[in-house]
Amino acid sequence: MSSVTSAHSVVEPSSTSKRIAGAIVILYALITLIPLVWIFLTSIKSPPDSISYPPKIVFTPTLEGYCNLLTTRTRQTPEYIASLPAPTGTCDEVTRKRNMVIAGPSNFLPRFVNSLVIAFGSTFLAVFLGTLAAYGFSRFRVPLADDLLFFILSTRMMPPIAVAIPIYLMYRELGLSDTALGMILLYTAVNVSLAVWLLKGFIDEIPREYEEAAMIDGYTRLQAFWKVVLPQATTGIAATAIFCLIFAWNEYAFAALLTSGEAQTAPPFIPTIIGEGGQDWPAVAAGTTIFLIPILVFTILLRKQLLRGITFGAVRK
Repeated sequence: MSSVTSAHSVVEPSSTSKRIAGAIVILYALITLIPLVWIFLTSIKSPPDSISYPPKIVFTPTLEGYCNLLTTRTRQTPEYIASLPAPTGTCDEVTRKRNMVIAGPSNFLPRFVNSLVIAFGSTFLAVFLGTLAAYGFSRFRVPLADDLLFFILSTRMMPPIAVAIPIYLMYRELGLSDTALGMILLYTAVNVSLAVWLLKGFIDEIPREYEEAAMIDGYTRLQAFWKVVLPQATTGIAATAIFCLIFAWNEYAFAALLTSGEAQTAPPFIPTIIGEGGQDWPAVAAGTTIFLIPILVFTILLRKQLLRGITFGAVRK
């Protein structure tokens, strides 16, 4: 008994070690947050403040970057601006101070909507197909299962540039270039390998006896899968969805090559935002800040499942 107790005392970290580990984690979190905070601060700077050297820490906040991001503007004479009625909003007021008027909305919101449709659409398809495939590999005897799983995983090993030109030529022949459907299918094909591997591990953990008991009670295989396996695999499905969404949301290479207008997403659009004097850095930072919000909210809502997915296999019950 004493040897067991001594072994436990060695394994259990001391309170000092826990504090040091906690301090290191907090420090690492603060360091990783610095770029995000800097991007947000840049988004509320004026164009001169955003490129000042040394960088300004204390400045007068302005929404000019967001206004420039969401609108297109034209320069007018002071006499013409003076003849206009009073500004109707913040962006109108900010724009007139630069001797410009708002000509209409920019292309950012359509690109942002494209990102939402393509990322969430491909994530849903990848998780749906990945769940079915993972269940098949986990519960049935599949010939050459290990080879097939390795082949599925190998599709994820190739860099996008290696297959970009063949995909571009294929999409051009099929009429899928610059379409949301083409991008959804492409991201689904890339993500389904990740979904199969992650979900197979989660489904393997669900005892087969649960399904066998359900089928003895009169359930069909499909009903047992729907009512027994899926509820047990919810954590794995949520974690897989996060990983697939992160890839589809941030993907740049395929989006830049295969889209240019109708289906263009936010990542290739944001760097092209140009102001009168060159790159409009406050508008770029504003676009980046808005672009981060959906994936941040989605990840926070499913953070427990994401932690479970990251640490999967580290602790066995």
